[in-house]
Amino acid sequence: MGLAMAVNLVRAGFELRGYDIAAVAREGLVGAGGVAVGSVAEAADGQSLLLVVVARAEQAESVLFGGAGAVTSGEGGAVAALAPGATVVLHSTVSPAYARDLGERLATAGHRLLDAPISGGRVGAEGGNLSIMASGSPAAFDVAARAFEVMAGRVYRLGDEPGTGSTVKMINQHLAGVHIAAAAEAMALGTRAGADPATLFEVISGSAGNSWMFSNRVPHMLERDFSPRSAVEIFVKDLGIVLETGKELRFPLPIAASAHQQYLAAAAGGHGGEDDAAVVKVYERLADIEVKG
Repeated sequence: MGLAMAVNLVRAGFELRGYDIAAVAREGLVGAGGVAVGSVAEAADGQSLLLVVVARAEQAESVLFGGAGAVTSGEGGAVAALAPGATVVLHSTVSPAYARDLGERLATAGHRLLDAPISGGRVGAEGGNLSIMASGSPAAFDVAARAFEVMAGRVYRLGDEPGTGSTVKMINQHLAGVHIAAAAEAMALGTRAGADPATLFEVISGSAGNSWMFSNRVPHMLERDFSPRSAVEIFVKDLGIVLETGKELRFPLPIAASAHQQYLAAAAGGHGGEDDAAVVKVYERLADIEVKG
């Protein structure tokens, strides 16, 4: 997603420096007319706007503050290289608690944070049609506004403090993860009971049991196409964030917990890097079936 977002910014006229650990991403940026550099510090050097697109909070820490353990010093990371009063936009899905803490640490360093997780996957990133769920100061929104116009179809301004954006994204991921797991379970049950999977999908798609995730992910199952648009491991992480937040708030989440176990089972079975629709393989193995069109 990060490469697609960067390419769209370059095409819109932004002078962009970017870094990625993957050589293919750096090459893709150069091919689009951007500048690929050798480190996050070089990418951030003297910049007033930094966009961070990584999967996990631990990776965000490494990008912003340097190597493992250097979470406050800023040595070797992007924060030490930024222009004074810069705006950092964190597009990753992280816990609300982490986003709030990061906002405080960046403020201490003289910078602003936009807590701005994204939804829409690779397709949305390539089309410049992401949903951005953002919270942060009005000044931070002003700095990022033009970039958001290029990358997103919808930008939700959710408040003036980091943490709210991540809260809203967390709820989205709760529902998305549960819906995919439920779709897999239902399709596997119908197949085991003797229904034709393709016909079952057609009927449910036009009935009250349909959902966006059912319509989007079941075709991956039917076509046996598990190339990752969003991987199983993403929901191991994201539903883990949901459950950890529920623990902090003393809020019971039995449905999220059940779905989380299914993604863990899929990852344990060797499918963690496959498309999240591969959660259906847990049921297929147990029932000795295949949900195939």
